[in-house]
Amino acid sequence: MNFGLLERPLFYVAGHYVSFLGLVAFSALFAAGLLVARVLQSETVRRFFARFKLDTNFIAIVTTILSLSALVFFTVNAVNAAGIPLLWTAPMPGVALSLVQIFLLIGLLIAVFWVSSRTKRFLFNRVLVKSGLDRALQYAIAQIVSNLVLVVGIFIVLENTGIHLGALTVFAGAVGVGVGFGLQNIASNFISGLVILAERPITIGDRVEVAGVAGQVELIRARSTVIRTNDNIAMIVPNTKFIDSPVTNWTYGDPRVRFRVPVGVAYGSDVNKVRNALIAAGASNPHVLQNPAPSVFLKQFGESSIEFELVVWSSEMSHRPSRFKSDLNFAIEEKFREAGIEIPFPQRDLHIRSGALKAENPL
Repeated sequence: MNFGLLERPLFYVAGHYVSFLGLVAFSALFAAGLLVARVLQSETVRRFFARFKLDTNFIAIVTTILSLSALVFFTVNAVNAAGIPLLWTAPMPGVALSLVQIFLLIGLLIAVFWVSSRTKRFLFNRVLVKSGLDRALQYAIAQIVSNLVLVVGIFIVLENTGIHLGALTVFAGAVGVGVGFGLQNIASNFISGLVILAERPITIGDRVEVAGVAGQVELIRARSTVIRTNDNIAMIVPNTKFIDSPVTNWTYGDPRVRFRVPVGVAYGSDVNKVRNALIAAGASNPHVLQNPAPSVFLKQFGESSIEFELVVWSSEMSHRPSRFKSDLNFAIEEKFREAGIEIPFPQRDLHIRSGALKAENPL
């Protein structure tokens, strides 16, 4: 069979002629690359990696990198098949690395991230679990060691793939001024994260309020902290907020928290009966501590009511303060109704000192 017409050059690219068969080979290999890249990002491949108990985010990163690597691999072979030589071991234009070195660099960086993640999990779940240290401190130590492994591993990989760090200092000095302002927030948040892990003003599981966000600390990362609100919304708070802003930690040191519930009663009410009803309402809640016992304060004589305040302690409801106060208010209303105590509404008395009002019949 004569392939002379199919092998005849069609056009000229980068000093090489491309034939019709070259175009067909290029198209076939490039399409194969797209197919393989799509398969590597499929749910089947993700489930395969999940069998090794890898983190979900790490699996997503690995499958994405493998997908892009497969696409590059088939594209390079497609270019070679088209008749344009592109050597794997030749340095890329403008880069002192070959394609083989680039693939090796990508693979080693994936390995470093994996080792860092496994180091954190191994220390937290195996080594430090029986150390007797506070669980939050164990997490802080594991996180710091994991970050050190990541940084050292990246430096070692760069040195062993031909990227000398000495040459990077010149580059860093040239662009440092330009990007310094853009990276200062990232660096500040990273350092703040290390300070949080070292000083532990907050730990995982604490109920905190910072920068208008209230919820439970779920995760402390290098740059930010995840807070889960009572509405089950994850709020990502930069770590600097915990350093330069006032932070309310409801469970720092002692989990017991005092709650104050204000309530007003009508003038003429028996104040002793009111006090007993409030104490009974507080004692009826199973989450209220008996030591310290519930107490009642007569705050002031208001314009329309006598103002009282029920004070109770709880070690469980700091994560659900609104629900806890609501339950107490329901109990107070029930006890007041049983005792015949009136909760007043705002009212005004009008006194006419002199003069007369003239009433006219419109009819």
